[in-house]
Amino acid sequence: AVGAQFREASISLAEARFQAGDFGGSLAESVENASVKVRVRADNVAGVMLPVFEERDDESVGTDLAGMARGGESVHRCRVAYSRLLERLIELAGLQTSFVTLDNAIKVTNRRVNALEKVVVPRIEGTISYIISELDELEREEFFRLKKVQGEKKAAQEREMEELRKQFTDVEAAMLQRGEAPESVSILSR
Repeated sequence: AVGAQFREASISLAEARFQAGDFGGSLAESVENASVKVRVRADNVAGVMLPVFEERDDESVGTDLAGMARGGESVHRCRVAYSRLLERLIELAGLQTSFVTLDNAIKVTNRRVNALEKVVVPRIEGTISYIISELDELEREEFFRLKKVQGEKKAAQEREMEELRKQFTDVEAAMLQRGEAPESVSILSR
């Protein structure tokens, strides 16, 4: 489509030069300001600021270059063809700039994703596995401590029971020596 517009504009320029002669010098002298200006604004697309080019026509600039005898109509057709081509080129420039900007944003995002996948996530997973192993170690230590405390309590109870048995047998022996009968109920059976 752009190629066809280039071809059309080039053909209209050739026709205008054939009919009006070389009008480049007189055209350059008659133009003081540009008749077409491009304004740039930014659009936010998914957090990426994309430039958007907008064409502004300045209608105050004179377009009458030559009369009918000097091929003015063919020059006007040439101007219209190049104006349409310029509109298309401005549109394409905006699209190209947007594509380049989006491509750069995608590359930056891919680098961030790779950094997360290759560096941050493995580091966090390593930290998580370390924390889990430390918690397991603390749990084993707590289990061992509880078993040891239970063992010490059981040993203390056995020593207390042995002490009671020893005291009971000492009391029975003293009672027998005095001639008294020991009770038939044992202290341990309570």
